[in-house]
Parts: sequence; C-alpha cells; structure tokens
Amino acid sequence: MRNLKAKDIMTEEVLKARADWSLARLAEFLFENSISGAPVISEEERLLGVVSSTDIISKGTLLEDDPQSSPHEYYLHNLERRYSQTEISSFSIAGEPLVTVGDIMTPVVFLVNEDSSLKDVADIMIKNRIHRIFVTRDERVVGVISAADMLQVIRDM
Repeated sequence: MRNLKAKDIMTEEVLKARADWSLARLAEFLFENSISGAPVISEEERLLGVVSSTDIISKGTLLEDDPQSSPHEYYLHNLERRYSQTEISSFSIAGEPLVTVGDIMTPVVFLVNEDSSLKDVADIMIKNRIHRIFVTRDERVVGVISAADMLQVIRDM
C-alpha cells in the first residue's frame, strides 16, 4: 500500500456537470450515473468547482425557497385581485429554473497529481473533509478518487 499512487486507484472516467444545468438535470445526472458528486465545468470545458447531492439538499432548497428570487410575484399579486386562491393555484407558470448548478456548487476544487501517494491523498481528504479529489496530469483532470475508492484499498489490504 505504501507504494500506491493516486493513478493506481483513480477512476479515469470523470463525469462532469455543467454550470448552467438546472438542479433537476443535476439530480437526474447523479442518479443515472450512481455518483454523489462531480466537477463542474463551463461551456468552454474550464473547471469551475465541484457539486454534490449534499449541495442540492443544503443549498438548492434554500435558494428555491427565497421569495426574492421569484419574478412571478408581481403577476401573482395582480391576479389575486381577479381570481380566487384556488384558481390561482391551478395556474401553471412555466419558465426556466431559477437555480442552476453554478449557483450551488462549491467553487473550490481539491486536486492531486497522479503521482501523489495515497497517504497524501488521504491527508488532503481528511483535512478538508471532502469525499472526492480530482487527479491531474499536466494540469488536466485525468481521474477522480472517492472516499469509497480509498475504503476499497483498505479492504483489499
């Protein structure tokens, strides 16, 4: 185990979320791929941050419940003068989701070089209380190591 490097246990296929995705799209992406988080990229493939299912739960619901964020409040207020509350609740207000992945992501990404020791990887994950760390080669993300990957190494010792 002492000789294992990040590249020896990383998952090479790094699934990425887009900053402009809605929270519903993110939840679907995480569920479909059986993952709990992913790096967030811009349209230009630039690494912007990291997002997890915990972010959806802790930050997403707070932002969606913010009364300041609803552009429809003005219209609903005027409708109250002409319609009953029952009639208003049956109306459907369509539009783009107000909260995106970019709104809830953590803009800090923890990276290690592919030749980093597993001890160094573990130290960073423990110190920063993170569940995934991204592995780089020549400043490009080439893999990801999750807490589950680290546990698998311990199990297989």
